[in-house]
Amino acid sequence: MFSKARDYFLADPVPQPGRNAPPELADKVNDVLGIVAWVGTAAGVAGVLITGAMMAISMRRGEGSEHMGRLGMVLGGCVLVATAGPLVTFVFA
Repeated sequence: MFSKARDYFLADPVPQPGRNAPPELADKVNDVLGIVAWVGTAAGVAGVLITGAMMAISMRRGEGSEHMGRLGMVLGGCVLVATAGPLVTFVFA
């Protein structure tokens, strides 16, 4: 099917760039990631406070405790925000 006389490659090898980003870019990305992490932490704290307030109001009215599922989701999000950096570092470093 293929001729032995045509033994050549159709593509060049894939380049392997270095793993280090330029310092200017790395500083900007670190600043943005720091702000995003701070906002995520603040949102988690606000979520826990709001869920706690809603639970207190519901208990005062005598309603059920359907807010426990919501609290679990908020706490799960807090754990995800807190462990995002170390997880990415573990996987890619």
